[in-house]
Amino acid sequence: MQAVIDASFEPMTRTEKYQCCMVMAGGGFRFGYYLGMYAAAVETGNKPDLLLASCGGSIAAAVIQALPDDAQRKAWISSPAMYRFLCGLQSTPRAAIGRSFLHAVKRRLTSSRAAVIPDLFSDYFFDIPPQLPLPPLQAQAENPPAVAIVGGKMLFSKDQVGQPRAGRKLFAETVFCDPRTAALLDGMPSPMSDPMWGDNAIAPQLLTDVQMPIGDAVRISISDMFYFPCHSHQAGHYTGGVVDLFPVELAKKLAQRVVMELKAPFSQALAIPAWRAVLGVDGNQRLRHVHSQHADVWIDASDVESVFHKRGMQQKLSWAENRLRLLMPARHETYLEHVEAQWQYGYQRGLEAFGQPGPNYKRHMRHATRHNKARPG
Repeated sequence: MQAVIDASFEPMTRTEKYQCCMVMAGGGFRFGYYLGMYAAAVETGNKPDLLLASCGGSIAAAVIQALPDDAQRKAWISSPAMYRFLCGLQSTPRAAIGRSFLHAVKRRLTSSRAAVIPDLFSDYFFDIPPQLPLPPLQAQAENPPAVAIVGGKMLFSKDQVGQPRAGRKLFAETVFCDPRTAALLDGMPSPMSDPMWGDNAIAPQLLTDVQMPIGDAVRISISDMFYFPCHSHQAGHYTGGVVDLFPVELAKKLAQRVVMELKAPFSQALAIPAWRAVLGVDGNQRLRHVHSQHADVWIDASDVESVFHKRGMQQKLSWAENRLRLLMPARHETYLEHVEAQWQYGYQRGLEAFGQPGPNYKRHMRHATRHNKARPG
């Protein structure tokens, strides 16, 4: 039977905030660097007791919670089973090159925010298995960190796809977590529903779910719009952690200390139009806002794309097959080297961040542009 997100190994007052929350925001399939970040936190005496994760970061959070030490965690994500899973992500007919290009251009030329109800049921590039190769929760000498995973409950059905949105809210930000975390978030509105983000498609009410199996929560969180299909569980349909990719407000509500990442800007040509078309939000506006917030520790991952642009999973155009493809290293041994490089990247960046002279230090950000720099003042 699959485990439910639950870290209640010792009875605690539900309203007591966590000591330290490490936010694992995004990361895609380079999630190995989060294991290194966590190792650096533990080594420097900053072990988080809560991991708040979205998208690829949710895979790392689940592995950290389930396994007792760095060696076992690294071995799990380096395993042949994980390698086979990543190699098995296959393109769908929707990933035809011409079609993909035309739809991207159409989204870029459309300035309206989430004008129609998007087809997250069948309009996606890559198939992904419903079950991810995650480890079962093991007995451990010390309590592992609690895990909270961000996703989005879809407030529309398949037969409503294509209809005008007309101001309707389409997504409810949902946190899959244990009862203590749910109690701390009780009554908090979704930060992404704020009118400051314009006519967005996210409902004001923040939902929590303490019953969702962690494997389903992770699968939900990595359901990136247009890349992977939404995930169904019981009677509900869910999309990914992109609904609140950088949940700094949630982290502050949950913990005394917050560890965040400095992130790269989104592509103005591809990612920003997709955010606008589905969520009605400007992703870089949100990122600038997040970077202007206070956090106790900022880990610089702003250059992760350039550091790993030729390592790990690559998105390629296969002209012969007329498909966008996700390509993994041809040999498992090469994959092992790439995982080790990701781990070391996160570990070194973590040591750097935890060694900074004081809280909220951000001057070590390597890749800052007008699209992701913190707002002045």
